[in-house]
Amino acid sequence: MNFENVSVQKLESFIALVTIERSKKLNALNKSTISELHDAFVTLESDDNVRVVLITGSGDKAFVAGADISEFSEFSKEEGVLLAKKGQEILFDFIENFSKPVIAAVNGFALGGGLELAMACHFRLASENAKMGLPEVSLGLIPGYGGTQRLPQLIGKGRAMEMILTGGMISAELASTYGLVNTVVAQEELIPTCISIAKKIIQNAPNSAKVAIQAVNAGYKNDMDGFQTEISLFGSCFGTDDFIEGTTAFLNKRKPNFGAK
Repeated sequence: MNFENVSVQKLESFIALVTIERSKKLNALNKSTISELHDAFVTLESDDNVRVVLITGSGDKAFVAGADISEFSEFSKEEGVLLAKKGQEILFDFIENFSKPVIAAVNGFALGGGLELAMACHFRLASENAKMGLPEVSLGLIPGYGGTQRLPQLIGKGRAMEMILTGGMISAELASTYGLVNTVVAQEELIPTCISIAKKIIQNAPNSAKVAIQAVNAGYKNDMDGFQTEISLFGSCFGTDDFIEGTTAFLNKRKPNFGAK
């Protein structure tokens, strides 16, 4: 896949790395980059040789340091609504509901749209130098790519309110304490640690990963009953090739083989 602002690299078996390549702009998101990320994830979703996706920013300073403000500084109200609506649909909601696990490797500043991108991923790891925040209020805005919804889900309403209303940044260590990131490691260990976790994931049934993501997400949607969704998805696993392999392996006291090398 060839893009101007995004690169996609196959790492080890079943693992892909998506990198935002705008280091001179601290990997700030513009409309082109959002569109390219969408296209990259669409391609990865249909690739049977990819079962876990990692996403990070180029360089050692930033994951994504926010949105490219120059693109929307003169937008009208209507244009602002369309900007947020389209961005959420083609990228942030798309990643949240992606059928394969997506891990954010937060390797520096994750601000504004950058933190919103990380929060759309299924979970996050951060380097020790990472800083996170939603500074939109300092621009006369609020988060528009899901930040006001996902941040309270992850860290609680009070802490989210404080971060959003002050517009301040927090350290990787504090983000870990809050539960915003799962693990904090040295920068040189960030991608290797993500790969290690991805390897554990791909030893398990790919269909189970897919429906587990759907079931967990259902619990955070106002128009869905998470428990009923879980019941339905649990039942859908029976009779699948993954279920047959997993139960057969268990009964025969061997490790299951779900195609992982």
